[in-house]
Amino acid sequence: MTMHKPVELVSYDRVWPDAFQRIQAKLLALLPQALTIDHVGSTAIPDMTAKPLIDIDIVLPALEHIESATQVLLSQDYEPRGNRYDDEVWAFLSRGSVPAERVYLCPAGNGTHRNRLAFRDYLIAHPEAAADYAALKRRLAAEFRMDGDRYTAEKREFVDTIVTRALKG
Repeated sequence: MTMHKPVELVSYDRVWPDAFQRIQAKLLALLPQALTIDHVGSTAIPDMTAKPLIDIDIVLPALEHIESATQVLLSQDYEPRGNRYDDEVWAFLSRGSVPAERVYLCPAGNGTHRNRLAFRDYLIAHPEAAADYAALKRRLAAEFRMDGDRYTAEKREFVDTIVTRALKG
């Protein structure tokens, strides 16, 4: 039987923006070819309930930069987590960092990256939608405490609706 880590949500931590700035500076020094290094995910949204994990998109000039960036991340003790969205996005999880870091390598023009920024920015600009998302996350975390994949999948409809709204606006 496979053991799964429980879905752990915590209240917003005001140190997350500073942690991101520190991580961003480290990653930019490691990957100077990066076009942008963006704080994405719930920890990037003020007052949002979140997993205590800083999600970061690193946008590289083109797909051919992914392999060399991967080697750099592996040398820095990031664990590869695969191509999670079937969208030329490769995930890595830091080992032992506090807060934890999940880093995604994305080629320029990537749709997943565009959608993450649209979602983040929409929730920052629309506190009522952010409150709805926080409530959904708390309910799903209770319901799917030991099934992180299902927790994530059950958020998809809400996320897609917000992204559609954000990209139309």
